[in-house]
Amino acid sequence: MSESAGVVTGAAGSIGFAISRALREAGATVLMTDRSVEVDAAAEELGAEAFVSDLVDDGGAEAVVTQLVERFGRIDFLVNVAGVQARGPVLQLDDSRWEFLYSVNLKAVFQACRAAAREMERNGGGAILNVSSNAATVAQPGIIAYGAMKAGVTQLTRGIAVELAGSGIRANVLAPGYVRTSMTADLFTDEKRRRHVISKIPLGRVAEPEEMAPAAVFLLSPAASFITGEVLHVDGGYAAQ
Repeated sequence: MSESAGVVTGAAGSIGFAISRALREAGATVLMTDRSVEVDAAAEELGAEAFVSDLVDDGGAEAVVTQLVERFGRIDFLVNVAGVQARGPVLQLDDSRWEFLYSVNLKAVFQACRAAAREMERNGGGAILNVSSNAATVAQPGIIAYGAMKAGVTQLTRGIAVELAGSGIRANVLAPGYVRTSMTADLFTDEKRRRHVISKIPLGRVAEPEEMAPAAVFLLSPAASFITGEVLHVDGGYAAQ
């Protein structure tokens, strides 16, 4: 992936950082973006570029693509990692939490994809990778809204893959299972709950963020040049059951 340039959103988080690191090691120029100023230090560590932006702000997602194009003249890939979670019974899910999950997990993903695809189309193509979840495939009580938004991401990506294939744009989905991140930390504070989660995973353990990165690099690379519209579950066999 040397000489390619692209954006990773949610890059201050565990999975976003791991993917950014792997892309840098593959020779890519990476603009790491996050709403947290911690992305500045993360980018410095990897020798990457940084841009602090809240994707839910008006024009926030588009601004990220604009930043990359202004700095490097093009965008070859986009990785949408940024996401938020809200746990609890569906009957207690209020409209404000639903709207917040929608704005981050689906609306901002669409806006970033649209902005990136417009630039990619002008430049002869590119690759989009949207991070979904196995919750988009397997219904999981307590995270109904999250699963619904991630299912939307999956279908959005498939639609982009089909509609924009003629423009040389590929779009795929990376669907992690249970990964050890700040978003899942509360699942493992109680030993009984931890055993319950692990019992659902055929490989018998939780993934580390770094285990998401090789699949991401593959799907963005020339090695996946004839792969588009696909969902790659990296979940220890969870969704296969």
